[in-house]
Amino acid sequence: MATSLRGAVLVLNGNYEPLNITTVKRAVVLLFTGKAEIILPYDGEVMRSQYLEISKPSVIRLSRYVKVQRREVPLTKKNILRRDNYTCQYCGAREGNMTVDHVIPKVLGGKDTWENLVCACVSCNNRKGNRTPEQAGMKLLRKPKRPNYFLFRFRSTRLPDERWKAFLFYY
Repeated sequence: MATSLRGAVLVLNGNYEPLNITTVKRAVVLLFTGKAEIILPYDGEVMRSQYLEISKPSVIRLSRYVKVQRREVPLTKKNILRRDNYTCQYCGAREGNMTVDHVIPKVLGGKDTWENLVCACVSCNNRKGNRTPEQAGMKLLRKPKRPNYFLFRFRSTRLPDERWKAFLFYY
């Protein structure tokens, strides 16, 4: 079955770390020039020319490790809520208005960091007030941490190929 050059390809670094998403056309150029190898092809999809037949790539890996500057997810209220899946990190509620709470309050030296901000329902945020969770007799459901760029980017979208999850969600 012949196929087109349309579609998306996940590009992995030499150490299998996700790097980028590119077009099938660009991926084929990287493969043809020996700069990458196919890790996963799209099932049953083949591209043909007069002298060449190649499986349509879904995931490729660069032949060499490329040092890249880490992409960071901006620290915003929307991104904190999204990271925590709009779920109160104290009681697990998903209904109603959600706010952002400082685990260690600012008055006690808490900073605006990924590790100190969590999604909280209005009720829990008011109950906790300017105290630590321990002082308020509350417990976090999950320790807050900085999200991975690729995990964050694809969390709420449909992946072009579900098999990408094996490469995206373990970093």
